[in-house]
Order: sequence, then C-alpha cells, then structure tokens
Amino acid sequence: MSTRLLAAVSRRTVLVAAAAASLLGTSLAQAQTPLKFQLDWRFEGPAALFLASQAKGYYKAAGLDVTIDGGNGSGGTVTRVAGGTYDMGFADMAALMEFHANNPDAPNKPVAVMMVYNNTPAAVLALKKSGISKPADLSGRKLGAPGFDAGRKAFPIFAKANNISGVQWTSMDPPLRETMLVRGEVEAITGFSFTSLLNLEARGVKTEDIVVLPYPAHGVKLYGNAIIASPKFMKENPAAVKAFLSAFVKGAKEVIANPDPAIDYVKARDGIINVDLEKRRLRMAIDAVVASPDARAEGFGVVVPGRLALMASQVSDAFTTKTRVDPNAVWTDAFLPPKAELNILPPAKK
Repeated sequence: MSTRLLAAVSRRTVLVAAAAASLLGTSLAQAQTPLKFQLDWRFEGPAALFLASQAKGYYKAAGLDVTIDGGNGSGGTVTRVAGGTYDMGFADMAALMEFHANNPDAPNKPVAVMMVYNNTPAAVLALKKSGISKPADLSGRKLGAPGFDAGRKAFPIFAKANNISGVQWTSMDPPLRETMLVRGEVEAITGFSFTSLLNLEARGVKTEDIVVLPYPAHGVKLYGNAIIASPKFMKENPAAVKAFLSAFVKGAKEVIANPDPAIDYVKARDGIINVDLEKRRLRMAIDAVVASPDARAEGFGVVVPGRLALMASQVSDAFTTKTRVDPNAVWTDAFLPPKAELNILPPAKK
C-alpha cells in the first residue's frame, strides 16, 4: 500500500472515529434526564452538601442534568415541588407534614425520600444579659421570629416539653430577626442554630454573650430537613430519583469528611458570601444535625418509624392542622441507596 493511500486511510479512520465520538456524545447528552432541584434557603454553607456532586460531575455521571436553585424557606420549597415547578427539593420535614395535613386533596403532595438533617436545627437564642439561661426562663418573655419560621411553628412542642407558658410573639422579616434581638426589641428569637448564632456575631455580639437552646438538647427530637420529591416525578422517573440520591451521597460524604474546600462550590453560586463565616456554618450544621449522635445511632438518610410517628402527632397538634398527619404518607425509603452506600458519617469526635 502506497504512502499516499495509507495517509488517506488514516485520515478516513480518524474522521470515522471522530464522527462516532460525536454521535456518542450526542447520545449521552440526550440520555441526561433533566432534574430541577430547589434548596430550602439561599446559597450558604450547608448548600455545599448538594453543590459538591454538581461541581464534581457526579449527577452528570449518573445520567442527570441537575439544576439547583436557592430557596426562600421550606414552605415555599414544598409548595413549588407540589406545583411541579421543581422535581425535587430540600425542606423541613415539619413543613412537609403541615402541607400534607392542610392539603389532603392536593393531587401531587411531595414525599420525603432521604433524611439529611436527622435533628431539627431549630433553637431559641437569647443574650445573656436578658437573664435567660435555660428553657424555663422563657416563660412570660417576648420572643420574635418570622411567622413561617420552623422553630416558631414548633415552639408549642418545645414549650410543652419544658413547661414554658405566657410567651408573647413579635413577627418580623428574616433579616430583622437578629437585629431586633440586639436592639432589645425582643428578649429571645427562634431560628436555625447555625444561622442565627452567626448572624448575631455578624452584628457585633460576642459568642460568649449568646445563649443557644437547641430543641434536640431540650427534649424535642423532631427530624429536620429531608430531600423531597414530587410523586409525579417519582412515578415517571424512578431511576432518576435513585440516581440523584446515590450521586448526592457521594458528594456529601466528601463534604462531611473535608468541609472547608467545599465552600468554593457555594462561592461559585454566590460570589459575595463571607467564606470564613460559611465554613463555620457548614461545620456547625454537620456537627449539630447531619452527623449528630442521633444520626449515628439511626444511620444516615433513614428514619425510625416510631420517632416519625411521634413527630407526626406532635406537628398535628402544634401546627393545628386541618387533618392529622399520616407518617406513612410523608416518607418512603424505596429510593434509598444500599446501606453500605449510606455509611458516610465519619467516626465520632472524641
């Protein structure tokens, strides 16, 4: 075979290979299942748990084209997943239960498919100068929080567990919550521990001058945030739900093991974040609600039926829902990865 012929054959082979690769790439791109996901809140430290798998290509490798958007509260996330604007989301289990019980005839009530915050992050925060140091000191005090705040809505459960009475509530928009506490316009606030504590520090309050009363440490064992999915999406794309959870777990494991570098993924979505503050927020969230003692005892991603049933009853009472919460309707473990894959929590700190 002549040199000219060999060159022609070689060029033809390269072109054929390139065409095949192009077709394969197109085929793979077409195979990506679109999945719209909404967080419970804006892009802060804990969002890294979800953004890591996107940044590292784990969702894409699982055949998913995932879009992750910030949120403005769990209630909004539940509503948007129910309405079909989003396929999946991240929301407080109590907010999900409330939606179910208050909308019994809704055609597309979201379902929790993986527990991420084994404990509620809800807490009461006060300044030491107020004289509040324990739950009993809250009786007769003036508390503040937005009306939709998870801690405020669940406060009757906290109050019952700690014999608190006579509390007066002041409502405000979320950005004013910590400011009003610092000004003395309220004596205590409810909020996520790792959010309100850092917000108070950002307003010039020293850590040692802040009292934090976490709900889980004072008799309230509510589950926190879970990954939720639309029943319509689960029915039409069950493999995509499973693939998402598996890919999420892969990235979350890496974030839990080494949190600080993961804040780069958050900064890529919100360039004006305070990196050091968000590193702290992420570490606090992991320690308090993701890798908590309860999570280690129960296992990451799952729920204990008895504990979920108790929470359903407590939420029904505290939130005065139209119907009673059915714990079997708000949760399914059908899409969870194998137990070995869910073993992502590092050894407990000594």
